[in-house]
Amino acid sequence: MQELLAYVILLNEGFVTENEYCKWLDELFLNNPEDDDLLYLEWETDMKKAIMYVRTQIAYNNLDTERFGKILMGRLKGVYTNCSDIKEFASKMYRLWENLPGNIQNIEPFWTLSYADDPLSWGDEEQTRNMYEQMLNYYQ
Repeated sequence: MQELLAYVILLNEGFVTENEYCKWLDELFLNNPEDDDLLYLEWETDMKKAIMYVRTQIAYNNLDTERFGKILMGRLKGVYTNCSDIKEFASKMYRLWENLPGNIQNIEPFWTLSYADDPLSWGDEEQTRNMYEQMLNYYQ
């Protein structure tokens, strides 16, 4: 379910498509066909209900932040690499940070999402890029 939480957050912010989410869900379900949560999600056709289900069924206190973070940062790395406007990327990262579970918002590398855009206000794009690149490579 933790993997799906990363995809749900990315989907909610427009970083993955519904098709990518469904492919990931299918793969998880094929590897765990006895999982009732995954079975429910396989049958749920309303994406808003599926997102709500994932967000309410996660045991946030037992969240494997490393596993979650690797998936999240892996996908964001591709977005960062393909983004030509750092200001646009930065504004999306702050919104993404707001959408993270509260119990991980203030730990690295997630905390970086909330402040890495600050140097842009005084024109220091290089510092912002350095912070994002450190964050994106945190698990390597």
